[in-house]
Amino acid sequence: MTKKFLLVFGLVVTLQAPAQTFSVYTTTEQKPWQSAGRLSLQAKAKMEPTLQVNANEGRAFRAWGTCFNEQDLDAIELLKADEQERIMHDLFAPDGELRFTRGRLSMNANDYSRAWYSCDTVDGDFCLKYFNIEHDKQNVIRLIKMAQHWQPGMTFWVSPWSPPAWMKINHDYPVCSSEWNRQSPEKDYLLFDDGGVPDPAEMQFASGERGQLFPRKLAAQNYMIQDPRYLQAYANMFCRFIDLYAEEGIPIDMVMYQNEAYSYTPYPGCAWTAEGTIRFNRDYLAPTLKEKHPDVKLYLGTFNTNRQDYVQRIVNGLMDKVEGLGFQWEGRENLDYMREHHPELHLISSESECGNGSMDWRAGEHTFYLLHEYVGRGCDEYYIWNFILCDRGRSSWGWTQNALIQVDSDKRTYRYTPEFYAVKHFSHFVEPGSRIVSFRPWSRETGTQAIVFCRPDGKRVVVCGNTNDEATPVAIQMGKRFLNATLAPHSFNTFVEK
Repeated sequence: MTKKFLLVFGLVVTLQAPAQTFSVYTTTEQKPWQSAGRLSLQAKAKMEPTLQVNANEGRAFRAWGTCFNEQDLDAIELLKADEQERIMHDLFAPDGELRFTRGRLSMNANDYSRAWYSCDTVDGDFCLKYFNIEHDKQNVIRLIKMAQHWQPGMTFWVSPWSPPAWMKINHDYPVCSSEWNRQSPEKDYLLFDDGGVPDPAEMQFASGERGQLFPRKLAAQNYMIQDPRYLQAYANMFCRFIDLYAEEGIPIDMVMYQNEAYSYTPYPGCAWTAEGTIRFNRDYLAPTLKEKHPDVKLYLGTFNTNRQDYVQRIVNGLMDKVEGLGFQWEGRENLDYMREHHPELHLISSESECGNGSMDWRAGEHTFYLLHEYVGRGCDEYYIWNFILCDRGRSSWGWTQNALIQVDSDKRTYRYTPEFYAVKHFSHFVEPGSRIVSFRPWSRETGTQAIVFCRPDGKRVVVCGNTNDEATPVAIQMGKRFLNATLAPHSFNTFVEK
């Protein structure tokens, strides 16, 4: 039986008569990004029952962005020069397809670098005499320059995956040993106080849901050495990194101390306790930034744990030091609580979930779901992870992952994946400064989700998804009138007021 429902959005904008028309854009697996004509608001809804969706406060959305990694550079450089330009235009140009305006960077290598490297490899270099970004200049900075050509005003933020190995208690870049690195298994016991070792299966997932408390067991000690000399030198590294990138014309206006402190990884990573996190940010990173870069914002993150009380303990210890919080993976489960209890803090989705290298429709539907969830539940910035990868997106540490654009390394051809279009249904029309005026989360009962934006020009944008196997009619109430539409099975849909 066809599912029928009515979405009623109480908008916090002034509605104007007479009824407006909306341009319609749809994507299905078989037909991506189709212009499907226009719809006019009508006096009556065409279906029952009514479903009331309360309006929120009209928060302003600030930016769509992506991360810059070495393996993205490797993928795009397999293509012809004109294809590279077309892709970067589509991703970053103000008149392009996705229109990204923000970028995320890694200080030192991340898991989508070709291999481990750091900006300072000299043990005990507390004065940072040998700190440099020469490796970045030859690699990821070239990728950034390609984006800046199309988006000259682009701004950036930075987080490390791991400090230099000499600053860690295990003297290596990962947290735990595996076949993909050279760390001795003897060091794995450092993580927990009972001598246990991490479970490699804990990092596995299905459709982005591990369905449990994550991590099941928290690290008992900080992998970053807690000696004040190391902590101060590390805080200074952030400022030096900002300085050197500024010399390259790359403005960094925000930092986070660590990517995923709660993933105990075989690739670059660093485990932190709550006490260590508070100590480093409160006593070292915050005051150092205030002295050397008072214009750079300090955010906490990236939180990839659903241990809400643990996150709250860290936030309590740093409330007067930070302007926002970054969430990814299980961290998403904290959003409602944090938005309710800390409306003064900015929340961002610091990284989309990476998938498993399938780059198929199911992956696109999951990313579409995540875009709705993060933005609807309080995030005012959203960042994609890899924007282009080869084949199944295998990292140097053995994990296959998804991207917006997939390159066939043998044929040297490329295609835009369903995730590209999932993002386009949001970012193409929802510009920075648009207000999030209503949100209805996905439910298993209806198989749909919807969100409404009001752009700076006053025009409204409605984004709806349908995960049902059948077409699903909807009626969206705007004031006293209704937008009646039928969503195709398994589709992304955007309605833009004319």
